[in-house]
Amino acid sequence: MSETIENRGTRASHPATAAPAAATATGAAPFFAARDLHAYYGESYIVQGVSFEVREGEILALLGRNGAGKTSTLRTIARTGSPELKRGEIWLDGDPLHKMQSFQAARAGVQLVPEDRRIIPGLTVEENLKLARIEPPAGWDLERIYSHFPRLAERRNQEGVTMSGGEQQMLAVARALAREVKLLLLDEPYEGLAPVIVQEIERILEEIKSIGITTILVEQNAIAALHLADRAIILEMGEVVFDGTAKEIIDNKELRMQYLAL
Repeated sequence: MSETIENRGTRASHPATAAPAAATATGAAPFFAARDLHAYYGESYIVQGVSFEVREGEILALLGRNGAGKTSTLRTIARTGSPELKRGEIWLDGDPLHKMQSFQAARAGVQLVPEDRRIIPGLTVEENLKLARIEPPAGWDLERIYSHFPRLAERRNQEGVTMSGGEQQMLAVARALAREVKLLLLDEPYEGLAPVIVQEIERILEEIKSIGITTILVEQNAIAALHLADRAIILEMGEVVFDGTAKEIIDNKELRMQYLAL
């Protein structure tokens, strides 16, 4: 590995300051900051001192091999309680997420789209969307959702769980947007989908990017994620080993082979 990458990886693994208003190089506090996160499943130490920042409107790809701690980091940020955050701080637009439970983080604008989608059985597409909007703060209204997800408009009266995997993924993303979103967390949005459906999900994510919704994306299809993302973090055994631009990873074959097997 080159000296540049070694230095970058070393800096990424250092614990960050716990001050909530720590400034970036421009002098402004980051929109989102994870500071020295340590999280456990029982006695298993999964997230090991993870620190990174995301600018407002940026898409960050969270990459790594299977078992690197990507989904666990995402779930820690969403305050799901599993894994359990034992140490560290999480800040979003000045709010201390690390002091919140999952429902409080959702009210603060954190919306997680989990890998298993969690569409509610027995409810139609439209009922799933309306349910997401019941408790304030609400996000996109149905008209706006259907304009961006025309396939969901066609299926609005169909039971959500009877749709295809790709359509359920669209519903899961749309349901998140039906809430007020400051930070969108996407866990494996392309997982198990046919290539033609992946292209449609990519189109939707490009629209989300153009709107300027701050997003953290976990995706095993690293190349697809890198082409969408502005910046990327690579995790290895629960630690940050790279923090830089998506282009740096695309252009660095040695780095891709070492950490992503690409």
